[in-house]
Formats: sequence, structure tokens, C-alpha cells
Amino acid sequence: MTVNQALRAIAGIVVFASVLLGYYVSPYWLILNGFVGLNLLQSAFTDWCPTMVIFRKMGLRE
Repeated sequence: MTVNQALRAIAGIVVFASVLLGYYVSPYWLILNGFVGLNLLQSAFTDWCPTMVIFRKMGLRE
């Protein structure tokens, strides 16, 4: 698995979990969706994301 694939996977998992938590627990969980969306947007322009640093340290390839 590459860094980009792992980043997409973790973003999808967090968004899906946030939607479920927002529906079943509290609508405030939907704020997490906004955070993930903003992080992905800034990552598209800067090519940097804190999660990518973690994945690189874990040994995932580019």
C-alpha cells in the first residue's frame, strides 16, 4: 500500500465513522467531516498532510 492509498483509506474511514456517529450519537460529530474535508483540500494544494508523515514513518512507500 502506498502513502496516497493509505491516506484515502483513512480519510474514507473517518468520514464514514463521523457520519454514523453524527446520525446515531450527536450531530456535533459532523464537525469531524468538516475537518477532514478542509485537511484534504489543503493537502491538494500543498501536497502535505500530517497523516502522510505518520505513514512515511511507518514505512509505507511513495
